[in-house]
Amino acid sequence: MKYGLFESFYPDECADSAYSIDYRSLYNEGYRGIIYDIDNTLVPHGAPADERAKKLFEELNDIGYTCLVLSNNKEPRVKSFADDVGAMYIHKAGKPGRKGYNEAMRLLGTDASTTLFIGDQLFTDVWGARRCGIRNILVTPIDKKEEIQIVLKRYLERMVMYFYRRGAKE
Repeated sequence: MKYGLFESFYPDECADSAYSIDYRSLYNEGYRGIIYDIDNTLVPHGAPADERAKKLFEELNDIGYTCLVLSNNKEPRVKSFADDVGAMYIHKAGKPGRKGYNEAMRLLGTDASTTLFIGDQLFTDVWGARRCGIRNILVTPIDKKEEIQIVLKRYLERMVMYFYRRGAKE
């Protein structure tokens, strides 16, 4: 039996962390732009850019990537983080809607075949990227302490990931 409803939320890949991904290999595959979620993907929810995040974006720049942070958060939060890591940004992005993802690719100068999306949530990050044909990587959330609306979504995510993992074994 196929789980068509769930499959639209399946990530292309999973990683333990945004910091454990082999970005050089992905660059060699032809990817040139990376769109990131911020909260619980790069830093704990609401935290400023730390040295690890700044170092990652410096390394990505050295490899040749152009990066952008795409967030549903308000501009002061997103702009501050983006400025600290040297990335472009889109705030109040309306994820999982396509508009923010498409605008991100326009700003990056990439298309779906040369863009990666990295985030920690299935129903916003992954689903939005999939709707635009962007390869996506779901990362494990950095911090287990989250706002109640995200905690509730995590229960549903676990159900989707159960079928995702089950399908991978078949």
